[in-house]
Amino acid sequence: MNAENSILGCFVSGPALYYNATEDQRKASEDQGSLFRSYIWGPRGISDPMKSLQRERYGEDMQLILFQFYLNPLPEELQYLKPIENYRKSEKSIGVPIIVTNENFYNKAEEDRKKFLENAILEKMNLLAEVVKQKKLDTKVDLLREDLRNVLTEHLLMM
Repeated sequence: MNAENSILGCFVSGPALYYNATEDQRKASEDQGSLFRSYIWGPRGISDPMKSLQRERYGEDMQLILFQFYLNPLPEELQYLKPIENYRKSEKSIGVPIIVTNENFYNKAEEDRKKFLENAILEKMNLLAEVVKQKKLDTKVDLLREDLRNVLTEHLLMM
């Protein structure tokens, strides 16, 4: 597996805090950030298995699909986040925001957290399919979605 040729990547932002957050709020935020990042980059995280999906299998027009996880974003941040970003032709890339909150992740049991991750990522693939169709890209989204579903299901079952 060559991670440099992977079509998928992950980015995590937050959790966000206001400037006047208390020390307890800062500690809780740090703990939440560490917990979530373990699901992405930890020993059993989803990032490495996702890197097994190599871009040449899916077409020439898409080099990177970056899943951008925003942890408990502030309301001011939410108003600027789109369901999916614009395709960047010069980079052959697209950003795919996923909002992670107490309600959909942190207050859930382990199994529900894994289901959220899988479902959120796969649901965003539907939006990606619309962009690919609209921009007339050669990306084989159906094949990528199926391969991604298999990787996530297999990996999350082993977690």
